[in-house]
Amino acid sequence: MPASYPRIPYGWADFRAIRLEKRLYVDKTRFIYSLEEERYALLIRPRRMGKSCWISLLENYYDRRAADEFEAIFGGTHLGRQPTENRHRYVVLRFDFSTFKNAPETLEYHFEEYCQLIVRYALERNADLFPEAARQHIRSPSSVNGQLNELFLYAGDHGIPLYVLIDEYDNFANTILAYHGAEAYQSFTHGGGFYRNFFATLKGGTGRSGGGLERMFITGVSPITMDDVTSGFNIGKNISLEPEFNDMLGFTEEEVRGLLEMYRDCGVLDQEVEVALEVMREWYNGYRFAKSAQGDLYNTDMVLYFLDGSTPNRGMPDELIDTNVRIDYGKLRHLLTVNRQLNGNFDLLRHIIGEQQVDSNIQISFPLDRLDRRENFLSLLFYFGLLSIRGVEGGVPRLGIPNQTVKRLMYGYLRDAYDDVGLFSLDVYTFSRLVRTMGYDGTWQPALDFLRDALAEQTGIRDYMDGEKVIHGFVAAHFSMVNHFLLHSEYELNKGYADLYLEPFVAQYPDLRYGYVLELKYLKRREPLDESLLAATLGEAAQQVRGYLADPGLQCRYPSVQHIGLAVVFHGWEMVAYEAVDDGAP
Repeated sequence: MPASYPRIPYGWADFRAIRLEKRLYVDKTRFIYSLEEERYALLIRPRRMGKSCWISLLENYYDRRAADEFEAIFGGTHLGRQPTENRHRYVVLRFDFSTFKNAPETLEYHFEEYCQLIVRYALERNADLFPEAARQHIRSPSSVNGQLNELFLYAGDHGIPLYVLIDEYDNFANTILAYHGAEAYQSFTHGGGFYRNFFATLKGGTGRSGGGLERMFITGVSPITMDDVTSGFNIGKNISLEPEFNDMLGFTEEEVRGLLEMYRDCGVLDQEVEVALEVMREWYNGYRFAKSAQGDLYNTDMVLYFLDGSTPNRGMPDELIDTNVRIDYGKLRHLLTVNRQLNGNFDLLRHIIGEQQVDSNIQISFPLDRLDRRENFLSLLFYFGLLSIRGVEGGVPRLGIPNQTVKRLMYGYLRDAYDDVGLFSLDVYTFSRLVRTMGYDGTWQPALDFLRDALAEQTGIRDYMDGEKVIHGFVAAHFSMVNHFLLHSEYELNKGYADLYLEPFVAQYPDLRYGYVLELKYLKRREPLDESLLAATLGEAAQQVRGYLADPGLQCRYPSVQHIGLAVVFHGWEMVAYEAVDDGAP
């Protein structure tokens, strides 16, 4: 029988419950020491990185009503061994702006109802500080802004420190923007909009000494809404790009390795640690939020998803991409299309997918109406977790797609955008089946023929297939439909760089027998298709593929796999020729 082991809190965001039920927790409490240097802080992180659990941690540490449970909740952690003077000092107001309905016509009503409930709850929990008469007076205004103003005044006069926590501050704003448009969004984030007034009230509360709003911590996935409601986070400090907070959310490789080893030693992980770590590194790693940070981070939710699916002794999860980390294409549509036409942001996304990286400064603040600027859109992709810092060149961050999970999401957005505006769509079931067959029996021609014929039939795509990198991104986007291959662009083989490497994912599918190296050549559509030029171009691509297949690492790493090279030539949007070269393996 396996030894007792900490259960995985996959999907849990209640820090108190995690600790009291002795579930798995990787200790991040040491970051409280740095955070206390910032009185009012904003932290932007991608979805499912542990933001809500961190908010819950702050609530349980600072709330004066939780003092009796300090040892039970924080015992054994950094804070448990060395708490700060601010432990359990505050009246905490915790807002979670993902909890109420967000239809535009009822949004303000539900916002008011929810926020007034939070105020009432805080007053009733701290009735020893707020006598009945004071509670009634504070709640007498009809609006939450009026009630907060009264609360800040009373707390300031009576030396009662308040800590405001706001989780997912931009959740409903992003939903309104995505599905109801910029005008609906601006109605509450600009001018006299209720959300803008809410943050103006919070700012007013920070100006009182001796009490009032002493501390505030806010999380979200984008700085756009904060810029729109405050013209930048002028209440306090945006710590999202600060190196001392880089590792506060997410797991380091050392932490992930430690978790795998712990569950192995408990007898509930039947995978080799190095094999599991290699898979997790490929699919879940690659996040870096500060230029000077050392090393990459694993997505918190993805790691817990993998562990939850693997224990006790259930092998590797069949589906490695957790659906909870996906950003629905519908929430990105407004970024890529205007009046059912693809815009400049789409061209930039297409460029990133083709090049796999881009150099750009990261903007800490920008409003919605400036999202068409290159650096702002790239920064938004960074905050969403679709791009991450891969290095620094000349002081400018080099941004790249962090891992296979995000790469497949990005390819999916490319396919969805083409389909959304009626330019190109594919029978996903049939093409996916053909690509899977490539891996098992080496039959590659039907998949290429299917893609070629679809391109020939759907001529609307022709105006968007302009350039070699665009072709690369398009082809990769469609081969990414199955998980049987790990997709790599510009993959180094034998001192060259293959356009696409379809690496057989044998850790997940051990009976795969074939991998593929693709070299894609592009001839401009406006140039006549000369047969001699076509033959020379195809021959050049085939020669390059032969060189890639000669890389000794391919055979060493996959001795039971045969690699096939595919030389493919496009004339504009048409696939006009292809040729196969194998590696000679049995």
